[in-house]
Amino acid sequence: MATLSMKPTQRFAPSDWFTSNDVISANAERSRVSSHQIRQESRALANVTANQTKWDQHDNNTRLADRVDDITKWRVTLERCLADTDAEILALKRSKLTTEQALEAKALPLDVAIECLTLREGRQSIDMVRDNVEAELHKEVEVINGIKRQLQQRISESFEQLCRLQEARQQLQFDIKDKNESQGLDSECHGLHNGSSGISHKPNPARVHKECTTPEAWHQFSQYNKDRAEDEMRASVTLREATAATLANTKNELEAQRNATEFAYRKRIHETERAEGELEWQRKTTNEEIAEVEADIRNIEEAIRAKINPLKVAHTRLETRTYRPNVELCRDKPQYGLTEEVRQIEGSIAALKEKLAQAHHARDSLYRNLYRIEEDLACKRNSLDLDRRCVDVRRKLIVPAETFVAQRPDDDFSRTQQRRSTPSNPIKTSQLELE
Repeated sequence: MATLSMKPTQRFAPSDWFTSNDVISANAERSRVSSHQIRQESRALANVTANQTKWDQHDNNTRLADRVDDITKWRVTLERCLADTDAEILALKRSKLTTEQALEAKALPLDVAIECLTLREGRQSIDMVRDNVEAELHKEVEVINGIKRQLQQRISESFEQLCRLQEARQQLQFDIKDKNESQGLDSECHGLHNGSSGISHKPNPARVHKECTTPEAWHQFSQYNKDRAEDEMRASVTLREATAATLANTKNELEAQRNATEFAYRKRIHETERAEGELEWQRKTTNEEIAEVEADIRNIEEAIRAKINPLKVAHTRLETRTYRPNVELCRDKPQYGLTEEVRQIEGSIAALKEKLAQAHHARDSLYRNLYRIEEDLACKRNSLDLDRRCVDVRRKLIVPAETFVAQRPDDDFSRTQQRRSTPSNPIKTSQLELE
């Protein structure tokens, strides 16, 4: 008997077959509609981008032209400023040369002031103060350096001002050079068009360089260079006028400063002598107080030792009375009295020991203060000797060099020893040093 052979594949229903056809037709319809819409959008986009590119190129051509104009204006301004700077440099060089030709040596006042400052560096501890003497000495050094006969300081300032002018001039030159190069590049860019030769694609042309600046920074940079050069020129003019004025005032200013410095020395020496006298008085009174405190310590220790035997007696009495027999061991008045006596003696000993500790602490504090007083007194004496040596050194300014004889160290020592051996009163001090 024959049989029907069938393929072992999936069988679909007729409804599935019709559904598949409808799906294919619908997808094809949607694809055509989408494709038509894309074609329309592409044509519109092509027209829009063509117009946008044309106008962008036109706008950038205008921007490049404006940029070239801006660079040209700044270049002209900076070149004019550079010419003015060159003229001022020449004038300042002539002023500096004139000052150098008129300069005379003022080494002696400067050496004396520096020697006094160097001597005063030997001060110690708290005496290393920025007092009026130091301020006047520094001012004197500054005045001498700034106002010699033909002011060495003005020469230094002129040199520094020349350096600043040269620096400003160099910055102007660099700025002008950069602007010339930038003007050439922007002019070349402005001349390019779609048919120009040498145009090509560049790798990442829109990248932002680390050195890029903003238009405001570019304008401020050129403005700063111009303003700086003008400021330096104004400063140079002021310096030349000041140099001319200083030449006429050198002698009077130097003399006035010398008098101010010597007055400050006399005043400082007077103050140091008063401080030395006060410290000597404090040392004397502190030593006396230490002696009294130590005597009190010995008295307190003796008082404590004096309490030992009475305490032993009271302890012995109490202990002995504990051996009373039977009913005799009662807490009678002697028992209470002895107990109170023990408490009183022990309390007295504790109070005395506490006071003894306080006295020891006070004595230690006095010794520390005494050490500090003696240390500060040594500093004051050292400072006083140094200032007196400085006053002696400053005699060179008023005594002719051929007749000047420096004070001998032995005289200093003898005068110091005589002063120290004389009792000093911290309240009543001589005012002669201030005259």
